[in-house]
Amino acid sequence: MTKNTPTTTGKTRRGGKRGNGEGSITLHAGGLWQARITLEGGRRKAYYGKTRQEAAAKLTAALRDHDRGLPIVGEKQTLQQYLTHWLEVVRPRLRPRSFTRYEEVIRLHVIPMLGRTPLTKLSALQLQQLYSAKLAEGQAPASVARLHAVIRRALNEAMRLDLISRNPATLVTAPRAQRTEQQVLTPEQVHVLLNAAEGHPLQAFFTLLLMTGMRRGEGLALHWADVHLDEGYADVKYTLEYSKGGTYTFAPPKTERSRRRVPLNATAISALRRHRAQQLQQRLAMGEAWCDEDLVFTNTIGRPLRGNHILQRQFAPLLKQAGLPAIRLHDLRHSTASLLAHQGVHVTTVSRLLGHSSTSMTLDIYSHVFPDAQRDATAALDRLVSAPEGQEGQKGVGN
Repeated sequence: MTKNTPTTTGKTRRGGKRGNGEGSITLHAGGLWQARITLEGGRRKAYYGKTRQEAAAKLTAALRDHDRGLPIVGEKQTLQQYLTHWLEVVRPRLRPRSFTRYEEVIRLHVIPMLGRTPLTKLSALQLQQLYSAKLAEGQAPASVARLHAVIRRALNEAMRLDLISRNPATLVTAPRAQRTEQQVLTPEQVHVLLNAAEGHPLQAFFTLLLMTGMRRGEGLALHWADVHLDEGYADVKYTLEYSKGGTYTFAPPKTERSRRRVPLNATAISALRRHRAQQLQQRLAMGEAWCDEDLVFTNTIGRPLRGNHILQRQFAPLLKQAGLPAIRLHDLRHSTASLLAHQGVHVTTVSRLLGHSSTSMTLDIYSHVFPDAQRDATAALDRLVSAPEGQEGQKGVGN
């Protein structure tokens, strides 16, 4: 066979027309080997190699992706093309709210600066420049750290699919998220808030968050079927999540320990009983217009409430009226943890009440409000070094 004789591999149909998912390799003008794959609608994608083996390897990878149902792209696939497809692939595995954040991060921050970069040419230096530019624009380190996490996850998948040989995001040091000190209410301020909330339409909601440490989404997703006032507990089974377009879902909590049974004290039970009576009156007044989803906290027609609306239209004005500092709804949860810690409640109990994945997570977040736990630790060392000589290690002898 002479050098200029075309060489083909792969099956052909009668008349020389190739079927979908079939490939060929030919010696291209200029001495490069060209591998081509035929796709639906007659579209073709070409790959090039200096040797026939190199072109064949690229064709094999393309055919494999085709068999897996993955999109077949040429060697000039851009980061934008890859990320757009990756978002659709990962979407079923994400919560609606998480998908919205991923999509916004990619659309607003990655694509404008790096979208045209070929996926295989993306470098660690480009990513570092992206992060530096975002910090210079005023983005918080925590936001840039989340941007880095999304890019790293997407490129890990690209590496797993052999689209890139290594993940450049692993070579970049993301900025550290600076933990801000939580805003918490003092016991006196809690009294002021509860008194100011008397008669408020969401009095029971604010009371429940303070008395149980529930997350905002957990409280808004609470169903009456999961509230047992006579027995004094509520089962946290869902969290309310909104996505683009105003659609909402009742998703399971993120961790197994977040799915928990929360005890209700007398203050919470009293507030919930009054709230249920008021809701029944409202439901009767609305008649057929009421949308029965068995939710504890609803709007005027029985639909779920939106947390940001509560903060802006209800909670912030209530705080201002009561002369209290402007805090977030989530800070009620922090206030619960702080009050329990100062009452001497053990960190393990607080951790279970809050639904943290581990006690160490609780200590990591609230170490500053658990002074007794830290004092106990240093006291244990004091007892160790103060023990009579020869006694401190006897307990471990033979182990």
